[in-house]
Amino acid sequence: MDYGPIIEKKRSRLDELETQIADPDFYADPKMAGEVMQEHKHLKRLLEQWETYQKVVQSLADNRELVSDEDEELAAMAEEEIPELERENERLETEIQYALLPRDKTEDRDAIVEIRAGTGGDEASLFAGDLMRMYQRYGEQRGWKIEPLETSPSDVGGFKEVAFKVSGEEVFRFMKYESGVHRVQRVPETETQGRVHTSTATVAVLPEAEEVDVDLKQEDYRVDVCRAGGPGGQGVNTTDSAVQITHLPTGMIVRCQDGRSQQKNKEKALTILRSRLLEAATQEQAAEYSAQRRNLIGSAGREEKIRTYNFPQNRLTDHRIGLTLYSLEQVMQGQIDELVMQLQAADMEARLQDAGLDNS
Repeated sequence: MDYGPIIEKKRSRLDELETQIADPDFYADPKMAGEVMQEHKHLKRLLEQWETYQKVVQSLADNRELVSDEDEELAAMAEEEIPELERENERLETEIQYALLPRDKTEDRDAIVEIRAGTGGDEASLFAGDLMRMYQRYGEQRGWKIEPLETSPSDVGGFKEVAFKVSGEEVFRFMKYESGVHRVQRVPETETQGRVHTSTATVAVLPEAEEVDVDLKQEDYRVDVCRAGGPGGQGVNTTDSAVQITHLPTGMIVRCQDGRSQQKNKEKALTILRSRLLEAATQEQAAEYSAQRRNLIGSAGREEKIRTYNFPQNRLTDHRIGLTLYSLEQVMQGQIDELVMQLQAADMEARLQDAGLDNS
């Protein structure tokens, strides 16, 4: 597909945005200004990628021509460079295709990750802890920051529930595919006869909501303060630092008790509440998406079984795209790049078709 005409339209749009940004009253509307700055950043990146892509395309064409050169040494050097140029050409074309898609405003956001033990009792809580560590390791490899928000430990060392915030570049773009039911098949440590048990944990990945996203009025929620309970040390258990926020219009409840500061717990609880309300609003708009896209990323995702982790076979299967990997040990160490890339590729293919940008 010839992207040239689309790129020229994007170049004109960038000029419009720069004129808009130069207006002295540009920041009078913070929400609008933030959206414009995000669009400006992505358009600049797209045009830089396009210039690089054009150079690679030209270099690839030159090298293919040089392969037939009479100078054998020069021809051999040109031929040696072709595979790397082809890989770079494919990578850049994929990035450009992605950048041309109608952009989901939440993709640049930080994310709130909530993990809950499902069916399977103690083993489910242990698996919830394993998933938390998997995401933490993945985040560390990408240079992201992980901030605990709320934990409800189980008696066996796992978690009944755990929530944490992931901050960094394009976090939600890479993490959003994790929402859903994760199923594990393995022999629990407490199993004496070596039988494989099946347990589940539910993951919800929410884009962090900003105050401008959700009109959360003070009269719409009630704050209750109480003494923190459960594991956490003497300091947590002897202060009235636990905060429970009830959103009155929806009945949604968020509780935070991990921090010693009541104010800090309130801020964390409000962060989670805003993100849940944004998610609910986003899901109301999901009907506007194509059926193919909804099936891939899920609607709310919390009830949809998306993946199976089979430890005896060292096998991971993602049911949405029919992908099976025999590298479960590495996956549990946070090496999920291949999995994320495959999910992104399937998602992008559907979105390209929706936007009329596919090559078919």
